[in-house]
Amino acid sequence: MNSSLSNYNSSSQQLLLPCLSPIGLPVGARVERGCSSQLHTQACGGIYSCSHPKRPPATSRVNMSDLLHPSYGLQYTYHEYKETADWLLAEISIRPRIAVICGSGLGGMVDLLNDKTIIPYEKIPRFPKSTVPGHAGKLVFGKLNGKLCICMQGRFHFYEGYPINEVTFPIRVFHLMGVEILIVTNAAGGLNEEFQVGDIMFINDHINLPGFAGLNPLRGSNEERFGVRFPCMSDAYDKTLRQMALDSAQELGYQDFVRDGVYCMLAGPSYETVAESRMLKILGADAVGMSTVPEVILARHCGMRVFGTSLITNKVVMDYSSQEKANHEEVLQTSKDRAQALQSLISNFVGKID
Repeated sequence: MNSSLSNYNSSSQQLLLPCLSPIGLPVGARVERGCSSQLHTQACGGIYSCSHPKRPPATSRVNMSDLLHPSYGLQYTYHEYKETADWLLAEISIRPRIAVICGSGLGGMVDLLNDKTIIPYEKIPRFPKSTVPGHAGKLVFGKLNGKLCICMQGRFHFYEGYPINEVTFPIRVFHLMGVEILIVTNAAGGLNEEFQVGDIMFINDHINLPGFAGLNPLRGSNEERFGVRFPCMSDAYDKTLRQMALDSAQELGYQDFVRDGVYCMLAGPSYETVAESRMLKILGADAVGMSTVPEVILARHCGMRVFGTSLITNKVVMDYSSQEKANHEEVLQTSKDRAQALQSLISNFVGKID
């Protein structure tokens, strides 16, 4: 039996958790097998919804299958998103229409903002913390090429241990703050043989591989105030915005290293095997990474327009005889080398948005 289940009592079908788990159960919580999707509290006999982010008392008994699900207990309410949005609006004097999520090593984009207001993530109610090198963990407000923007200097990833609803928490907050356009950037491995390290790929579509296994940020009860139950994703990446970005690339003379393609998300943190890489190529992916897709899904659910771009930081290993090995240091170094070009491109592009 897995060591994490060493305290499981087969006779009572309960699991005693000895410490605070990543999903937020308190010390001493008991997990009970069963078919119910509710949390039952022994202390007061009350019932907590599994979709409620409040932490149950230490004597709570919960369904075991729910406990093991990545999104357990963290489907925030509309009012909790709004409370965080209202808190941020009270801290700033601007009302941004554009949000930019800076990927690995690309946080230097905030240096282009004027009249900045910087708020560390740890000060923001309910915001997770960035734990990955290259993600500073700050929300920066200001003007980018004359347009009011929010920049996330660091994003959250499923592989950091966060449930998918925490990974995407900022998106609905931005929506309630008045953001209409989301710009997502990431560092990715190149699957397309024509791509070179340092190329910038405009994302025209994505493959949500974790979603094939049910890992979707929209899982759970739908909040109609954000969007419909079954949102369309065939137009996830706005064609007009992509054409505007292409115009910016041509103006700046970047057309030789700007590409167009499909981004595939894996959960990480391990890099893909040769067999997995070959499969992704057959599926039609041009680049692969460990982020972006959940944020895009939630943004489109809210009605935001989305532009996405991947910086190709390494070529994915496709041959067993290759001596190359993917590593995060290479990702950060390539991001540093191409950062100025990507920042200039995003700034020029943002300046074109009405």
